[in-house]
Amino acid sequence: MDKFWEAAGTKLADRWAAVSGPALVFWIGGLLAYAHDHHGVRPLTDWLGRQRPPVQLLAAALGLLVVAASAMAVQQFVMPTLRLLEGYWPRWFGFPRNLLIARVRERDEADRAEWQRLAQLVLGPGARPDGETVRRYAQIDRQRQLRPHESAALMPTRIGNVLRAAESRPGAKYGLDAVTVWPRLWLLLPETTRKELEVARLALDRAVAASLWGLLFLVFSPWSLWAVPIGLATAAAAVLSITPGRAEVYGQLVEAAFDVHRTVLYEHLRWPLPKHPRDELVQGAALTSYLSGGSDAVHPRFTLPPPMEPR
Repeated sequence: MDKFWEAAGTKLADRWAAVSGPALVFWIGGLLAYAHDHHGVRPLTDWLGRQRPPVQLLAAALGLLVVAASAMAVQQFVMPTLRLLEGYWPRWFGFPRNLLIARVRERDEADRAEWQRLAQLVLGPGARPDGETVRRYAQIDRQRQLRPHESAALMPTRIGNVLRAAESRPGAKYGLDAVTVWPRLWLLLPETTRKELEVARLALDRAVAASLWGLLFLVFSPWSLWAVPIGLATAAAAVLSITPGRAEVYGQLVEAAFDVHRTVLYEHLRWPLPKHPRDELVQGAALTSYLSGGSDAVHPRFTLPPPMEPR
C-alpha cells in the first residue's frame, strides 16, 4: 500500500505547499543560526544591497530554488523513513527487531488477558462496573485495536503496529486482503472519501518529513549550539507523538473505507454479495484470490452488472 500512496499523491500545488513550507522554516532557522554566529546578517544584506537589480533577482531566485530543491530532496526520503519507523529494518537488524517484537507480544498477551477479565466486569451478566473499571477497559480495548490481531503480524514499533493493524483488519473482518484489494477499491470510492484519505495521508507524510527536518537542523550546530536541542526535540516530537497520532487517523479512515464501501467492489466485479458475516469471510477470501491471480472455476457465478446511471 505504501507504493500505491507514493504513486497516487495529490495535486501539484497542494504537494508544493506541503513540502515547501517546512523547507522555508528550516532555512529561516538556518539563517537565524548564521546571524547568531556572525552577530546579525548585516554583512550579507549590505553585500546584496550593493549589487545590481539583475544580481539581486538572481540571488532571490537562487534562494527559492534552494528551498524548492531541499523540499523535494527531503520528500524523496519520506517513504523510506516511514518504512524504517514502521519497523521494516535491514536483515542485520534482526536481533533488536525480534527483541522489540517479543516485548510487544508480551504486552499484547497481557492486555488480552486483562481485557477478557475486564470485559466480564463491564459487559457480563448483571455487570455494574465503576468508572475506573470502565475507563481501564476502554483504554486496553483501544490499545488492542492499535495492534494487529494476529500475533505473527506484530511489528517492533508503535507506528508499524498501527498501520499493520489497519491493513490486516479488513482481512480479519471481511476476508479481504487490503494490499490486494485497496487499489481496486480506491477507484470506486466517492470523491469526498478519497479527499479525506488524501488529506490524512499527506498529514502523515508531513509528520515523517518533520522528523527529517529536525535531524537536518543539526547541521547548523557549528553556528549555534541551540540547533542541537531544537533539532532533536523536533525529531523526537515527530517520531514519538505526531506521526503515531496521524497514523491512527489514516488507519481508521482506511478501515472505514472498507467498512462502508466494500460492497461497491463486489457489485462492480459482478461478484455475488455475501448473505451473512460468515459467508462474507469466505467470499472475501475468494474475491482476494480472484483479484490476485484470476481463476478458471465455474463458481461463484457472476451477477448482473450494476445499472448505468442516467446522464
